[in-house]
Amino acid sequence: MNKTFVGFGFGPIQSGLFLLEAFKSGNFSRFVVAEIDADIVRSVRSNGGRYIVNIARSDCVDQYEVSGIEIFNPGDHSDRQALIGAVCESDEMAVSLPSVRFYDVGGEMSVARLIGTGLSARKSRMQTVIYAAENHNRAAELLKEALSEHTEKEALKSVRVLNTVIGKMSGIVVGADEIAGAGLAPMTAESDRAILVEEFNRILISRPDLADYRRGIEVFIEKEDLLPFEEAKLYGHNAIHALIGYLADIKGLNTIAEAGRDGDIMCIARKAFIEESGAALVRHYGGSGDLLFTKEGFGNTLKT
Repeated sequence: MNKTFVGFGFGPIQSGLFLLEAFKSGNFSRFVVAEIDADIVRSVRSNGGRYIVNIARSDCVDQYEVSGIEIFNPGDHSDRQALIGAVCESDEMAVSLPSVRFYDVGGEMSVARLIGTGLSARKSRMQTVIYAAENHNRAAELLKEALSEHTEKEALKSVRVLNTVIGKMSGIVVGADEIAGAGLAPMTAESDRAILVEEFNRILISRPDLADYRRGIEVFIEKEDLLPFEEAKLYGHNAIHALIGYLADIKGLNTIAEAGRDGDIMCIARKAFIEESGAALVRHYGGSGDLLFTKEGFGNTLKT
């Protein structure tokens, strides 16, 4: 496939998930990203459109280079026009911002305005999906609402905005000493930031109702009803991470990795995950037909 991918925001989820998986898929020939941090834009550009992602695996951390990236700052007029042009020809987009509140702020720099202008400029109504990755169970609906203010109605008919459940740990490590101490590679040779993500990439998305549409990022898993899985992430994944953090703090530990080596903490976390969070979720969604919402299925998630 000869597709175009456009991302908004260059944080760890965009750079270490969406752009990374689009690049690894081999289905895209163009990768475009919008970022308002001028230092990041300058760094990636001076590195020839390449950046490094550190991927944490069970026994090591290794590096993966993503290349061919066109990065633009929407605060710059010429860059803004380039972004609109890329949206016009895009097949898949991902919006990964700090909050859904940022969808339509910034005037001409507004993400909703940029996407809407690009979609409205299309000469043909090509099918497109937009992944909304703001960790909000109505992110897609809120983004579509914002887009409707800036997009011709006909242009939106062939566009689907998809909710996501992203159970992937990620972050940015800042500072040369911290990066070196963790054995990481910086984003670019001149950058003082390192992108660190876990290898997990079984991301759940809502199913787009587009006839004969084939996504370029094929690794994502479509679900007809995403709400049960959103709640499983919130009350399972997120709640247990919080519990581990609280217990680690009580014991004077500094990192989750240290907590993971503490047998008492992990025993409590497993029991809470299966017998409290899991039991409630299985009882509530046990009739959904999905294996996850069974006692065995929920327990097996600890083995994957």
